[in-house]
Amino acid sequence: MWSPVWTAARAAIRRRKLQTVVIGVVVWAATATTVMALGLLDASAAPFDRAFAQQRGAHLVAAFDQAKVTETRLTEAARQAESSAGPFGQASIDTSGIDTFLGAMTTVGRADPGGPVDRLNVWHGRWATAPGEIVLNRAPGAQPGRVQIGSRITVPRGPALTVVGFAYSVSGSADAWVTPGQVRELRPAAYQMVYRFAHAETAADVSAGQAAVAGMDGLLGSLSYLTARDKATSELGVFIPFLMVFGILGVVVAVLIVANVVSGAVVAGFRHIGVLKALGFTSNQVMAVYLTMVSIPAVAGCVLGTVTGNVFTKPVVADAIEGFGIEDISFAPWVNVSAVLGTPVLVALAALLPALRARRLSAAQAISAGSTQRAGRALRVQRWLSGLRLPRSVSLGLGMPFARPARSILTLAAVVLGVTIVTLAVGVTMSVIAYNEAVRPNHDDRVELLAGRPPGMPATVEPGGPPPPAALLSDAEDEAMLRSLPGTANVLAVSRLDAQVSGGTQRAEIGFHRGDTAALGPRVLTGHFPDGPGQVAVPSRLLNQRGFELGDTFTAELRGNRTRLKIVGIVLTNNADQIFASWDTLQQLAPGTRAQSYQVGLKPGTDRQAFTSAVSAEDPGLRALPPRDGTSSTAVIITSTATILTVLLAVVAALGVFNTVLLNARERRRDLGMLKSIGMTPRQVTVMLVTSMGGLGVVGGLVGLPLGVAVHQVVAPAMARAGQADAVDVIMDVYRVPVLASLALVGILIAVLGALVPARGAARISIAAVLHNE
Repeated sequence: MWSPVWTAARAAIRRRKLQTVVIGVVVWAATATTVMALGLLDASAAPFDRAFAQQRGAHLVAAFDQAKVTETRLTEAARQAESSAGPFGQASIDTSGIDTFLGAMTTVGRADPGGPVDRLNVWHGRWATAPGEIVLNRAPGAQPGRVQIGSRITVPRGPALTVVGFAYSVSGSADAWVTPGQVRELRPAAYQMVYRFAHAETAADVSAGQAAVAGMDGLLGSLSYLTARDKATSELGVFIPFLMVFGILGVVVAVLIVANVVSGAVVAGFRHIGVLKALGFTSNQVMAVYLTMVSIPAVAGCVLGTVTGNVFTKPVVADAIEGFGIEDISFAPWVNVSAVLGTPVLVALAALLPALRARRLSAAQAISAGSTQRAGRALRVQRWLSGLRLPRSVSLGLGMPFARPARSILTLAAVVLGVTIVTLAVGVTMSVIAYNEAVRPNHDDRVELLAGRPPGMPATVEPGGPPPPAALLSDAEDEAMLRSLPGTANVLAVSRLDAQVSGGTQRAEIGFHRGDTAALGPRVLTGHFPDGPGQVAVPSRLLNQRGFELGDTFTAELRGNRTRLKIVGIVLTNNADQIFASWDTLQQLAPGTRAQSYQVGLKPGTDRQAFTSAVSAEDPGLRALPPRDGTSSTAVIITSTATILTVLLAVVAALGVFNTVLLNARERRRDLGMLKSIGMTPRQVTVMLVTSMGGLGVVGGLVGLPLGVAVHQVVAPAMARAGQADAVDVIMDVYRVPVLASLALVGILIAVLGALVPARGAARISIAAVLHNE
């Protein structure tokens, strides 16, 4: 039975090379789209948990007062946990006066980065193994900024430390690490313990575990992994709604196109089925021949698509979850299994349904079904269109989709989804860019000046470079000098200091501002910018992560001074740990602190280089920083992912149109020959076939455009909420009339691009060749 089936299938593949290639290419593109969509969905699910498992992260990080507890007592209490590490010496290094703004760093002494709990990922450089070496906590791939491997940090009233590496703790256990011997020179006042519990799924479980291991005097603060996870996932949370929608749309487009291509191929092969029946093949053998004929290119395309999907998706996934410290970038097995097994099953089902219909036909009926057209509905439509003042090739083309309504509906659905995807991708991209520009604005008319260290203050030294010069002028003199220079429009003095918020390890950076905050400060969404002592403005992400509301008060501790701060405004910025306060509050917490930097707004036409040269001449301790790159890695990843997915899905939709025109032209070879014999030119034939899909493109654009806008209005706020930011107007109102007008043409573009090649091929067929085949 199988020998003739295999022989007939191979002969059919060789004879229908173009159809075989089309099936293979469509299945390849559809499978690659499916792998990319499912892979991104899988990777975006719980990246923190994957990194936490790889590093055996700590469910609880706790700090204890060395004056109240002993190492022995901590070790004994730790037996109540499933596993633990420590005690480690913990010191706080105050580098807030150093010009790199490292702030107050929690520094822990560890002999190695491994251990049963909180295994550190040393992703750049090496571990500190000797006195005078320090490793900083940075997320993998983070830009090192002014502190790089080899930088030297001179600790106030302490040793000079050389940066030898960057490591990452998913638990957020420390800002830096040194050797156990080195930490003793830093005069530690606390012990650090890290614990893993048998049950830590909920906050209640972690609290119960903390009571068992840390229920003693001397606990200074603790950090639950649930808090660390909430903070870490807020950035990637933006991806999840976006990827879910793209994943669903991608799979739906793939299903529609594969079903359209394969079922169309079966319908076009009815004559072949009839011939096989006439030669003596049984109905089951005929079914086996045709399923084999479509399965071979489908399986080949499926394998190539799976490989392609993995190749293109893994770099995108690596960029998206790089900051979590995940070392093994791989998909769950179900992603590739679903693609490798699911797509051939889909192809088989798509081929089986129309082939079952042909199976019931006799040989004569099957042969005639392959060439006979359904003239009724299409003929009535074309007669009506002929009464319009349209070129005959256009009216005939507009009526062609009605001859095969099922095929046309599948093609139209693919075009609608293609337009929807492009509209959504453009909207999401514009929303991300608009939000990024709002929270990280690039101002060509501003200069940021870093204030040099005060006389006697130790400095961070860049590798091979001299220390920055000390400021020659006082804070008040520097501000007065900047305001007096030609070209100055506004001046804002800023000092940033780390503070403990509401106890524990809840740190935040408080930026104290003096001067023209209305012109140079962040955008205020709700409330007002602080204008008196004890007032602060915060980003919405801080409110969401820490459970505050506008009007709430909290306690902040800075350099041993505590004060109550009231939230009076919500500002538009992406940093969840950044708090904005007035200069009066700084004088309460740290009297005498000078500004660390100045932002200067320039008047129109002011030369930036000449202005910075004038500043250096007045005070060499003021150094102009290069313009900030306001591009967010998240924005780059989202826009690049959207572009890749959009192009791929648009190509898949165009392949569906390509296949439809190819099948229509094959079925209408006799009609095309007759039209050419009575004077229709090849150009008119091309116009007719392209118009047949162009009409579907117009309808697809009119339907897909509002659908894409509607989906964007749902996805954009969901992305903002997932990122723990407010859905402000900048991410919603992004579509403009010129953009909408351009997007309305996407359906036509997909239809025309997909139809043009097979239409030109059909137009080149000679009349003699058609009559010979008949």
